[in-house]
Amino acid sequence: MRLFATQSEYADRVAAAVEAENHCTNQMRLLIDQISMQQGRIVALEDEKKRRDEECGQLKALVKDLERRGLERLVDKVQVPVAAVVIMACNRANYLERTINSVFKYVLTFRYQGSVASKYPLFVSQDGSNPQVKSKALSYDKLTYMQHLDFEPVHADNPGELTAYYKIARHYKWALDNLFYKHNFSRVIILEDDMEIAPDFFDYFEAAADLLDKDKSIMAVSSWNDNGQKQFVHDPYVLYRSDFFPGLGWMLTRTTWDELSPKWPKAYPCCYFSLFFFSLGSSLGQFFQQYLAPIKLNDVPVDWKSRDLSYLIKDNYEKYFAEIVKKATPVHGENVVLKAHDIEGDVRIEYKDQSHFEIIARQFGIFNEWKDGIPRTAYKGVVVFRYQTPRRIFLVGPDSLRQLGIKDP
Repeated sequence: MRLFATQSEYADRVAAAVEAENHCTNQMRLLIDQISMQQGRIVALEDEKKRRDEECGQLKALVKDLERRGLERLVDKVQVPVAAVVIMACNRANYLERTINSVFKYVLTFRYQGSVASKYPLFVSQDGSNPQVKSKALSYDKLTYMQHLDFEPVHADNPGELTAYYKIARHYKWALDNLFYKHNFSRVIILEDDMEIAPDFFDYFEAAADLLDKDKSIMAVSSWNDNGQKQFVHDPYVLYRSDFFPGLGWMLTRTTWDELSPKWPKAYPCCYFSLFFFSLGSSLGQFFQQYLAPIKLNDVPVDWKSRDLSYLIKDNYEKYFAEIVKKATPVHGENVVLKAHDIEGDVRIEYKDQSHFEIIARQFGIFNEWKDGIPRTAYKGVVVFRYQTPRRIFLVGPDSLRQLGIKDP
C-alpha cells in the first residue's frame, strides 16, 4: 500500500506540474498579447503625437502670420512717435504763444498734416502757477499740458548764485522723468518758450534720431548754433559735432536719460555732451543784442532724411574733420582778422589759452565764453565758423592738432 500511495502522489504531482506549466504558458501568452497591444498603442500614440505636432506647427505659423498682418495694419493706422516735443515754460505767456504757433505752423501745414502731429506729440511743461501761462497752454487742444509745482526752498551752493538755475534744473528733471518714464517715449526734444523753429526742424530731428541710435557716443542732438549769427553761417546743409552742450532745441534718448537722471545736476546748465549743432533756432535772453538777435533762422527746407549723414558717426567724423582742418591755411601773428580776410579758402588760427582765445573771438565777434574749460561750439578745442564769405575759420587750441592726429608743419 505504501508503494501505491507514493505512485498516486507522484501522478498527482505530475498532473499539477503540467497544469501549472500550462497556466504559466497561458499567462505568458496573455502577457505577450498585452505587450503587443501596448506596443501597438505606443506606436499609435507616437503617430498621434507626430500628427498633433504638425498641426501645432501649422497653427503657430498661422498665428504668427495673423499677428504680422495685424501689426502691419496697426502700424499703418498708428504712427510710432519719433520723439515727444516739450516746450519748457514758466511765466511768459506771450513768448509761449509765439513758440507754440511756430511749432504748429509746420505741424498743421499741408505737407506735414497728420504726419508730424503723430510723430512729434507736443507737450507744454509749466514750472509754477502763473495763470496766464496755464490759460494760454490749455487754450490749445492739440497739445498736452503738464504743471510742475515745486515749493521746496532753494539753497544755493555758492553765495550770490542765481537760484533760478536750481529751479530750472528741478523742472527739467521732473519733465523728462515724466515724459520718459510715465509717458514712455523713447526720445524727447526740449524747446525753450522763447524759440522759433525752422521749416526743416522735424526732418532734421527725424534724421538725427537714426544717428542717435547708431552712434552711442552722441549723447544729444541740438538744433542750435551759438555762433549762428547771419555773418557766421553760410551752408544750411552742414552739421558738426561738438563737445559743448548748447542747451537749446535739443533731443536725447531714454537710454541717455537713464544714465543722467540719477545724477542730474542741482543747477542748470552745467553739463556737457558730445553732440551736433546747427543754425536753426532763435532765442531771447542774456547777450541778446550782441549774440542772439542776429541769429539766422534757417529758411531752407532741407530734406535731411535723403542726405547721407554717416560722416557724423564718431570714427568717420574724426577723419573728416581732421582733413578739413589740415587743409586750412595757417595764420599767425597779429591782425589775424585782416589776414584771414585776404586769404581765399579756409583759415586756421591757433590760440594759446583761454585768454588768447577770448581776444581772437572778440576780434571776429563770435562768442568768447568758456564753460568747464570748453569754448562754445568747440570740438577737440576747435571752434569753426564762417566769416563773411563761404570761407571757414578754424580757431584751433594748443592741443587740438595732436588730438586730431594732424602733424603741424
